[in-house]
Amino acid sequence: MAILLIHTGGTIGMMQSENGFTPQKGVVEDHVQGLIASGQVKSKIEIHPLTPLIDSANATPTDWSRVARVVAIHHSEYDGFVISHGTDTLAYTAAALCFALEGLAKPVIITGSMLPLTVEGSDGTRNLLDALTKVEATPKGVWVQFSGQLLHGARVRKSHSTDFDAFKANTGGAAPVRSGDQLRLHTYGSHKVAVLATAPGMGTDLIQFAAEHSDALLLRVYGSGTAPESQGLVAALQTAQSRGIPVLAVSQCPEGGMALGTYAAGGVLRDNGVIDGRDMTVEAAYAKLRHVLTQTGDPKDRLPTCLCGEFT
Repeated sequence: MAILLIHTGGTIGMMQSENGFTPQKGVVEDHVQGLIASGQVKSKIEIHPLTPLIDSANATPTDWSRVARVVAIHHSEYDGFVISHGTDTLAYTAAALCFALEGLAKPVIITGSMLPLTVEGSDGTRNLLDALTKVEATPKGVWVQFSGQLLHGARVRKSHSTDFDAFKANTGGAAPVRSGDQLRLHTYGSHKVAVLATAPGMGTDLIQFAAEHSDALLLRVYGSGTAPESQGLVAALQTAQSRGIPVLAVSQCPEGGMALGTYAAGGVLRDNGVIDGRDMTVEAAYAKLRHVLTQTGDPKDRLPTCLCGEFT
């Protein structure tokens, strides 16, 4: 089996510097050669470093497109793909690849680590080995392999900042693959998407500013879909409607999702054109907004459609 390992950077491939841990060329490459030499990995592995390597805190939608393009270019040459990535924005990249790779016919597994391979006791060895061996039998789609778990790429989220078991995925949903007769690559543009969280006594002038200057709004609302019933919020949402920009809402709760209209306090959202994000993660909702903004037609018409199992 031929596997392409796309190394983007991140903690797994870092070394200590005088300014802290930083991505270093050769760390992942040398470790993979060791796994092959020891017989733990039997597949043919080729490594494609994404130059320049980055800390995933610096990742942008342009980087999502860079990774997706490598998969698309080499889609017919390999049986599977493994992506080594930093954990801070790994869930965003996983969701973004789900939307970007329409018609994906191969497994893509993203992994990383909480401690660098250069540090004793690193979880990177296990995660990398698991990804390189499990990709052989994993169904097509975008997945995350971490701490012994294979997780849905469009429903995964980082749930802990330090534990090795750092990722969880919402249950349910179709497979993390966007159906299509052949592979079609969708890249990401430079649209402005504002992420805004409701809070008691929040200043609605900030939402108004975002409604006037953004291409889309992502609202993180309370519980199953409620928000402060204020004239300021109404005015901001009406501004968004008048400009024709999509406003998508997801719950601040990590599990359970939402359903607009369950409570009267959600009426301010429902009555002013806000789209119900159901049980999408923040990461998937953000990537989906950026994806639909690059497509033809009204993005508000595309958001309620489930593309790759991102909601149930």
